[in-house]
Amino acid sequence: MNRAAAVCLATFAFTGALAAAEIAPDQRRSGSEFIASETRAMQDDPGANPGMLAVLDGESLWNHPDGGSGKSCADCHGDAPTTMKGIAAHYPKFDATLGRPLDLEQRINFCRTERQQSAALPFDSKDLLALTAYVAYQSQGEPIAVADDQKTRPFIDAGRQIFERRQGQLNLSCAQCHDDNWGRHLAGAPIPQAHPTGYPIYRLEWQGVGSVRRRLRGCMVGMRVEPYREEAPEIVDLELYLVWRANGMPVETPAVRP
Repeated sequence: MNRAAAVCLATFAFTGALAAAEIAPDQRRSGSEFIASETRAMQDDPGANPGMLAVLDGESLWNHPDGGSGKSCADCHGDAPTTMKGIAAHYPKFDATLGRPLDLEQRINFCRTERQQSAALPFDSKDLLALTAYVAYQSQGEPIAVADDQKTRPFIDAGRQIFERRQGQLNLSCAQCHDDNWGRHLAGAPIPQAHPTGYPIYRLEWQGVGSVRRRLRGCMVGMRVEPYREEAPEIVDLELYLVWRANGMPVETPAVRP
């Protein structure tokens, strides 16, 4: 049994038949408040944060011409610290052309295929993580502000349903851990509230940078649920709901977690 499955089994033991109750807005806390002081110090020091290596790689890619257009991201968007400031705080964001929300990774790939005439980068590939980390880093400290309107509300509600639905062989929901039992410990680790404030993040467990998509799929495996495909719209719906819950919290990219 892998570690994630063991954690889920332990969760099942103490959640039982309890009904999930959404965390009140005034009680919502970033995952950085649940980590060890040493890990928090690593995150807050740009010279010690290992996620900054991805940011530096992303800066290089931002300025590198690519695809049939022969243009770089900078050719269209200019100086990222200026033009990208606050942008990541609004993702996932509704796209009128596609008729549904896109997350930041998808937006970057859309720009690559439609503007640069280049190939889309695979999810969780080094280059896509680097570009996403670089763009998101420009919003560090900015309050998360995803839209909650007629266009996004159906997708927020769809994400909420996924979060609260019991599923898999263990008959667990995401909410049983992250709403009902946040702050408790499993396998020596505190249970956070699942606010994705710092993605892409560097996880010590991964020994590398990863996306919220990877984290969600990993949780599903631990719950013994068939994970959504990386390109599945349900992944973005769930991400949108979780980011919507984090509205007002500062962007922490690149965060560091255990």
